[in-house]
Amino acid sequence: MVPVTDEPWESPDGKALRTAQRVELDARYGADLEPGAKPTAEDVAVFVVARDEHGRAVGCGALRRLDDRTVEVKRLYAEPVVRGTGVATTLLRALEARAADRGWTTLRLETGDAQPEAIRFWLREGYRPIPPYGHYVGSAISMCFERTLAWE
Repeated sequence: MVPVTDEPWESPDGKALRTAQRVELDARYGADLEPGAKPTAEDVAVFVVARDEHGRAVGCGALRRLDDRTVEVKRLYAEPVVRGTGVATTLLRALEARAADRGWTTLRLETGDAQPEAIRFWLREGYRPIPPYGHYVGSAISMCFERTLAWE
């Protein structure tokens, strides 16, 4: 299992990972089609980075608060070379644990319809499809998911 640490949104490794994700998504969709406001250091409550055994950043993820009990998963990304190794699941579990520690019980997210791997991932991890919310209402490419945490 890779270690996951909290880092500032603007950390160099975090920026590099988010840039790599943006390049991949732009290639897939032909342009940046993300509806709504992009996450920023001001509105991201949690940002985590996963590192391999050599300390190299290989994935990231963030939580942005929507209300007192609900957060949005943003920028969950694993580099292609580590996909299928559990890095994304480890990142997600870290984000879920941090949400639970803060009393946030509902996690939501949006992904695009041209990301079948992401859709399979979210379904496999227990997230259920929901109608588009917030900025995603009316987006032809958005698929939204949600999970209510049940921590004991």
